[in-house]
Amino acid sequence: MNIAKQRKSNRLMGYDYSQNGAYFITVCIQDRQTLLGEISVKSNPTHPEDTAVLIPSELGRLVIQETEKLMTIYSHITLDCYVIMPNHVHMIIAIDNVAYHEQMPYKTLVLPTVSRIIKQWKGVITKKAGFSPWQKSFHDHIIRNTRDYMHIREYIENNPAQWELDCFYKK
Repeated sequence: MNIAKQRKSNRLMGYDYSQNGAYFITVCIQDRQTLLGEISVKSNPTHPEDTAVLIPSELGRLVIQETEKLMTIYSHITLDCYVIMPNHVHMIIAIDNVAYHEQMPYKTLVLPTVSRIIKQWKGVITKKAGFSPWQKSFHDHIIRNTRDYMHIREYIENNPAQWELDCFYKK
């Protein structure tokens, strides 16, 4: 008897992840290793609060480079905002299939899903790095309204400043 452990899907059952919409994505490094860099707090004389930024490692620079390429590879998506943290990446991907069909009116290609986009992104980084730094799968949240979107965007923008309070924080 073959009793293989089946992984539970992280995706919403029956939802088409290639359809128009905005998606909050979190991708983690295996075992929460801080391979992408370190957070540095710098005093900023023009702002009363300090500014926290990632000082990227070589792998972190590669992740930034490949993340910024996503919109050229997939012309029908917008990478609205993202942040690279020491051991994870957050991003909002917006899919606009109308734009895709306007650019390719005679093509009847199957549109890539969010899972496909992230799998290929992780794969390119893995190939260029020479090893896989990634935890299996990724977390997604379908953004359903403007309030949800604004809350997530603010969370992403403030993530470096909140690093030591983050659930992924590891010394």
